[in-house]
Amino acid sequence: MKTNFKLLASVVLAAGLCSAAIAQQAKPLAKVNGTPISAAVGNLLVEEQVAQGQPNNDQLKKEVRDELIRREVLAQEARKAGLDKKPDVQARIDLMRTSVLAGAYIDQLVSNKQFTDAELRKEYDRQIATEQGGKEYKARHIVVNKEEDAKAIIAKLQAGAKFDDFVKESTDPGTKDSGGDLGWSRPNQYVPPFAEALSKLQKGTFTPQPVKTDFGYHVIIVDDVRDIQPPAFESVKPQLIQIKKQQLIQETVQSLVSKAKVE
Repeated sequence: MKTNFKLLASVVLAAGLCSAAIAQQAKPLAKVNGTPISAAVGNLLVEEQVAQGQPNNDQLKKEVRDELIRREVLAQEARKAGLDKKPDVQARIDLMRTSVLAGAYIDQLVSNKQFTDAELRKEYDRQIATEQGGKEYKARHIVVNKEEDAKAIIAKLQAGAKFDDFVKESTDPGTKDSGGDLGWSRPNQYVPPFAEALSKLQKGTFTPQPVKTDFGYHVIIVDDVRDIQPPAFESVKPQLIQIKKQQLIQETVQSLVSKAKVE
């Protein structure tokens, strides 16, 4: 197992400075030269690693303990060298303290915030309104490495050949075995040259010129076009809650800044 511990100087110093202050909250995880390392600090680092995909087991807890011991040793040496008195180090510690407090306030602001279905549906309707007039395309494509090969395919299509006759020549392994099918999608889901070409096509038409992207030269055909179908309200409810939380954060920050005396 490989853990991903970020041993930044500011983190080391901040951990060393604050560990003694919170050590009384629980039995210490360890003591380094008499200085306790709080179990709460260990729990935070375990949670951070678990969030990054590490299994929450005894091995991880041991690695976290060892890492915090290393940090404490380095922090103690930094204090002995007087580094905690340096202006740039103090500035980093202040910045971290401010960031932690700001994050804690935001977490408290949104953690228990409940939104009614009426509020969420209003946001749902607003989101849907922004999609009005949009189209979805059921498209297929062929990708080749050379422009002249794409032009040759287009010429044969214009002469009456079938699109399926050339799909096996495609260099796209994800679609060549399914007829080049891209499914239903919106133009903005693709890179700009592809999106622009797709949005200009009508049902049953194909690109009159190769479309160049970083993947090669595309020949695109549209099998069908439809108005964008909005997802069901219940299916996007979690996303709507996140949107409302972000709005709450932005509104709160703007309000607090506007009321603050800034000189």
